[in-house]
Amino acid sequence: MTDRWRLGANLATLGNGLLGVGAVLYTLAGNKPWAMLLIVCAIGLDGLDGMLSRRSRLPPSRFGAIADSVADATSFGVAPAVMLAFHSFHVGAWSPYALLTTAVAAAFLVAAISRLIYFTTRVHDLPYFLGVPTPESALAVVVLLLFHDQPGYAGVQPIGVLIGGLIVTVMMVVPVPYPKIRRGAALRAPAAFTAALAAVALVPLQFHPAAGSLLALIAQTAAYGFLLGVAVYYLLGPFTVDRPAPDRG
Repeated sequence: MTDRWRLGANLATLGNGLLGVGAVLYTLAGNKPWAMLLIVCAIGLDGLDGMLSRRSRLPPSRFGAIADSVADATSFGVAPAVMLAFHSFHVGAWSPYALLTTAVAAAFLVAAISRLIYFTTRVHDLPYFLGVPTPESALAVVVLLLFHDQPGYAGVQPIGVLIGGLIVTVMMVVPVPYPKIRRGAALRAPAAFTAALAAVALVPLQFHPAAGSLLALIAQTAAYGFLLGVAVYYLLGPFTVDRPAPDRG
């Protein structure tokens, strides 16, 4: 038995995974801006998947939870890890750090898959996340690369990417509560605004705007807003989580 909501959720999950595969392929082809845009779109489908699943009249599906985790692992684990490890531009700047970038990318991938397995099998029903969820971690990687790799708004700085990548990796597995962005969540509006700014920051890059042009200025300005939105989730997210008081009886 199925219904339209569950079918829509399954299609959104499939789309999420396919966008993750596309992000990997675009990275390997040397087009990170397209890969970043596909990851942002995958996050939108991941949110749509959850919304449609909650509207379904059917009980929660174990298969759906596992399929969602596989899609998330592809889009928010494998794809960002490949973007961290693979550099076809500014090769000279990245060459001395080849081993370190591979190590950071591998650590990110292991942390992402580990938290997805833990979330699916142990804490799926909690009203909050423990550690930063993988979609927001993938967004943080996109921000790191926008500013320190391609197009490098703050200059090409491998060390900045490596340190930032390690911080993002650790934050995925620390037992700090982070909110689920659902209706009524305190950060729902900022999260939606962040997603819009991410699109504004990334879409113009697909047209290779000339430095100093209006299109390039719009993309860069939106990128700073995108950075702020990701920082707000990381820094303020734990303070918006309502955790049940411990039973002292």
